[in-house]
Amino acid sequence: MPKYTTGEIAKLCGVTVRTVQYYDTRGILVPSELTEGGRRLYSEDDLKRMKIICFLRDLGLSIDSIRQLFAEENPGSVVSLLLDQQEAALKKEIGEREEKLKKLSDLKAGLKSVREFSVESIGDIAYIMTNRKRLRNLRIIMVLTSLPLGILQWSSIILWITRGIRWLFLVWVIAAVPYAFFFGRWYFRKMAYICPQCHTVFQPTVREGFWADHTPAARKLTCPSCGHKGFCVEIAAESEEKNNAQ
Repeated sequence: MPKYTTGEIAKLCGVTVRTVQYYDTRGILVPSELTEGGRRLYSEDDLKRMKIICFLRDLGLSIDSIRQLFAEENPGSVVSLLLDQQEAALKKEIGEREEKLKKLSDLKAGLKSVREFSVESIGDIAYIMTNRKRLRNLRIIMVLTSLPLGILQWSSIILWITRGIRWLFLVWVIAAVPYAFFFGRWYFRKMAYICPQCHTVFQPTVREGFWADHTPAARKLTCPSCGHKGFCVEIAAESEEKNNAQ
């Protein structure tokens, strides 16, 4: 029966000598023999065991799990459980890495839109990214609540043009005015804006926000901190932020 030194078994399995020695100290690959000089010698069965250990380590199993597997009289009873656990752990890790990759892609896309880059710009983009879900939910509420009024508006216009019925349009006007007032107050209490100049997060007054020029993602406002007037990125206000809208 051939015998292998630590260096030989390490070379055959594609690992370092230190790895073989470490597995010995952890009790999962004990050498079959020790020479008088304390040199480790491994048998053919040890080599097979080492290859199994390397395979299981490549799958991500821990040293403790491998030790548990080798200690079982009937390893088939635990191997499926260990593999299921490792599969679940790997899927979780893949999901976390995919989420990090998406954040990285979003950050790169956000940096392309920044005219004058600074470290604070990264903070703004990070704020927007973490805030995105809350902002989307608020906008969904906005669309759903305004949908009936929009249907009434277009129905009244069509009936006025095609049949000369005007009273329905008056109903829409009567409903739209208080809706715009109350919804405007609600909306600007829920929204905040990031100043591109000093990176302050602030909330405008209802009047300023309502009459400001805007795009789907920004509104032209005056920053209360630095006085900069320009388009500020819209985000959902944090619940702990004090509302200064009047």
